[in-house]
Amino acid sequence: MTISAEVLDRVTYLLGREPRGLEAVAVVAANGEPMVIRVASLVDDKPFPTLFWLVDSDLSYRIDQAEAGGLIRQFQRRVDASPELQGQMRLDHQAHIALRASYLSAATLLRLDALGFGEVLHDKGIGGIADYSWIRCLHTWYAAHLVVPNTIGAMLDNWWDENARTAGMR
Repeated sequence: MTISAEVLDRVTYLLGREPRGLEAVAVVAANGEPMVIRVASLVDDKPFPTLFWLVDSDLSYRIDQAEAGGLIRQFQRRVDASPELQGQMRLDHQAHIALRASYLSAATLLRLDALGFGEVLHDKGIGGIADYSWIRCLHTWYAAHLVVPNTIGAMLDNWWDENARTAGMR
C-alpha cells in the first residue's frame, strides 16, 4: 500500500517525527484526521510487535494524564484480582496476534526467519506484551481498541464515562 505524501506529512506532524514502518492509517476521525496508524512488523530489519500506534494528539494527551494519575496501577490491580479479566485479556492478545499475522507478507515472514526472528512475533500481543495479564501502556491498548475493541480499551472508555458523569454531578 502506498501512503500519500499528504498523509505522511500529517502523520509526521502528529508524531513529531517521521514514522518508521508506516503501512496504513487504520482509524480516521470524522474530520479525516488520522487517529491510529498501522506499523510494519519488521522495521529496519528488526521485529516491531506494536501493530497500531495512536497518533491522535488529544487522545494521547488524555491517556498521558490518566497514566500520570496512576490509572495503569489502578487497572492492573483490578486485572490481578480478576481471573475473568485476565482471560479476556488473553483472548484480546491472541486475536491481536492473529490480526498482525494476517498483515505479514510471505516476503516479510521469510525475512524474519532469515534474520533469526521467525518466532518472535508469535507470542507478543498488544503493544508487544508477552505477559498477557500485564497492561504496561494504555496508549497501545487504546490504539488497538479503536481498531478492534478490547478489554483494557473498554475499561478506559468506562473510566472516562464515569469521570464525565461524576464531573457533571458537581
